[in-house]
Amino acid sequence: MICCLASVLVWSGAAWAGEYPADPLDSPMWDYRANEILGDAEVVFDDAVQVIVPQLAENQHVFPVTVDASALPDVKRIVIFADLNPIPVAIDYRPINARAFVATRIKLDQRTPVRAAVQTGDGRWHVSGVWVDAAGGGCSAPPVSRVKGDWAQHLGEMRGAAWPDHDDTRIRVSFRHPMDTGLVENISAYNIDTLSVTAADGTKLAEMSVFGAVAEDPVFTMIVKDAGEAPIAVSARDTAGLEFDGSVSRRAGVDLLAQAR
Repeated sequence: MICCLASVLVWSGAAWAGEYPADPLDSPMWDYRANEILGDAEVVFDDAVQVIVPQLAENQHVFPVTVDASALPDVKRIVIFADLNPIPVAIDYRPINARAFVATRIKLDQRTPVRAAVQTGDGRWHVSGVWVDAAGGGCSAPPVSRVKGDWAQHLGEMRGAAWPDHDDTRIRVSFRHPMDTGLVENISAYNIDTLSVTAADGTKLAEMSVFGAVAEDPVFTMIVKDAGEAPIAVSARDTAGLEFDGSVSRRAGVDLLAQAR
């Protein structure tokens, strides 16, 4: 657990010299996580950040989280994290030419606040979240594909779809990947760690850092700037250096299927 917690210290800047605002969720880990993830930037709790989750985790291995911060201007980053998870950060999303919206599924190891921290261009973090009841063990149980023993045959398979969303394009991409946390005996940490979305003309639309707290066979939904019917390239890499590439477009519907290389 110590090693896993150390893996997120890349967010730590200089030690925060002031005080973070009082946590409306009264989490015992708020100050620690804020310093670890948000560093010394200004932090405010903001209802403009919508964190949409079920109040009860029916399956702690696959818990859906949607964040919509489109009411904020000039959003640079969206970080989804769970205070009491041994691996707190799930994703760090950069909507470069995309709406401030992202959805995925995460693991929960116990009852915990699930939060989104949204950084705007002025450096300020806008934070919102909610307590979620979970039975526990989401990070410390082997993934289903490991139990079945078929993960290697399907590793890297990708599927995706794209739809118009007002003037933009909503895309959803899924990967077959065990997303091992390293907290299961005899199974090392192994997860997708980067994701990028690129327009047909080479314009970068979005980037994401991904961590072991994301659920097995991860699914990501984003809303990128209008791409029309041109193909949108999606690429990812995992911690073993395998790369996964594919493309998706509105006209083709569900059309993305690729293997690792």
